Amino acid sequence: MKINKSYVNQIGFTFKFVWLFILIYVPPLIAEIKNSKPLDSTSRYLQLTQPNLDGIGKFYFGREISHVMGHQGANWLERPERELEERPDMLIQSLNIKPQDVVADIGVGTGYIAWRMARKLSSEGLVYGVDIQQEMLDLFVKNMADRGFTNVKAVLGTITNPKLPPNSIDLVVMVDVYHELSYPYEMMRGICRALKVGGRVAFVEYRAEDPSVPIKRLHKMTELQVLKEATPHPLEWVETIDALPRQHLIIFKKTPYLGDS
Repeated sequence: MKINKSYVNQIGFTFKFVWLFILIYVPPLIAEIKNSKPLDSTSRYLQLTQPNLDGIGKFYFGREISHVMGHQGANWLERPERELEERPDMLIQSLNIKPQDVVADIGVGTGYIAWRMARKLSSEGLVYGVDIQQEMLDLFVKNMADRGFTNVKAVLGTITNPKLPPNSIDLVVMVDVYHELSYPYEMMRGICRALKVGGRVAFVEYRAEDPSVPIKRLHKMTELQVLKEATPHPLEWVETIDALPRQHLIIFKKTPYLGDS
């Protein structure tokens, strides 16, 4: 059997290249992992010493958590082109809000989504606007008052707790917010406590699977990533709606679990 010398040389070159890659890139990666540390006793999170430019260096289910957009960026939430980029009208329609629902908008910001939900409600319905920045809540309250809505309530939450009444919410909505939660597990725990059994939570996130979506990498999520991060909680996937131009709408419902009344 005659061996092709060029084929042997090609294998040898590939082998050398692989070894060179290992020698150059693997040791720093190992060192970074060794220097990383779990942030709590359950090792739920991983903190790296060198965060990404757009991230906080904290990982959950393999995803680096992004920086929070401060109240200084409030004007971006109200940009005119957002109507076409995100189609909030289609989002509201897809949420199937009932007139008597109690709804919570987590990371409410200026109330861009909240007022659209509020107008779907009767006097029996209510929108909780939750934010961790008082400046955002001030803008939310003003915008709701300017539009004449009284079926809204501002809630100053924390980075670990939405501060919502237990077993009181029919629908929780997070629009381009979840990826910024610095304690996603704890926040989702609080959200699940606040949801009624059968209540829904809607994740609205820019599609990371689509390279044409012009949003920074850490501010996008894949559907699979959202599904993975929902697994520790008493949530059952209901549906994923991809009718929006740039975002997933991923809906779960709360299932009964020990401790519910």
